[in-house]
Amino acid sequence: MEVSLLKHKKQELKETFSTNLSLRVHRALSWLERSEQCSTEDVDSQFIFLWIAFNSAYACNGETHKRTEAESYTQFIAKLVDLDQSQSVYKILWQTFPSSIRLLMNNQYVFQPFWDFHNGKIEEIEWQNKFSRAKKAANAALGNQDTVALASNVLSRLYTLRNQLMHGGATYNSSANRAQLKDAVNIMKQLVPVIINVMMDNPNTLWGDAHYPYLGKQQNK
Repeated sequence: MEVSLLKHKKQELKETFSTNLSLRVHRALSWLERSEQCSTEDVDSQFIFLWIAFNSAYACNGETHKRTEAESYTQFIAKLVDLDQSQSVYKILWQTFPSSIRLLMNNQYVFQPFWDFHNGKIEEIEWQNKFSRAKKAANAALGNQDTVALASNVLSRLYTLRNQLMHGGATYNSSANRAQLKDAVNIMKQLVPVIINVMMDNPNTLWGDAHYPYLGKQQNK
């Protein structure tokens, strides 16, 4: 779904939105639109802007100390899948990108324990065991068509990629991570608009307080 269509839908439905939902959608759409303005070759920037759009949609104020980031977006995705009447998330995972997702699940470079081993935090056997268990879990989710479990596994890999970029752990336009970044961008370009659309279709759902509330015209939304 194109940003222009989502923005038009927001204008039509905004009177039904709570303040928090309106703010989340407004911010998420702004970053989604910015990602679309990037050159198709600039996958680093596209991915960063897409992740910010995703973060704008799911993150809740005051929950950081209660849950890990993974727990937060897994809970969010579970709610989203339950509300997704057209099964758009299901279709993205099972029909549009199954091959890319399998490659992502088998890629140790987007698996955080692999880096924990190389940073001396855990032993080699530990990351290998975790990787084996994670791949089995992903394959089980694929076999059972467990959309929430698979989405959570995919996002955990993308979150590692996000950390590499946002914390300066990768070189801009590096040849080392092109394949996983291209797959990540392709997945997020489909997933983020669907997320925003499902949120707008369910204005009465409790989405939680957005981070950094809008305080007035002296500040940008």
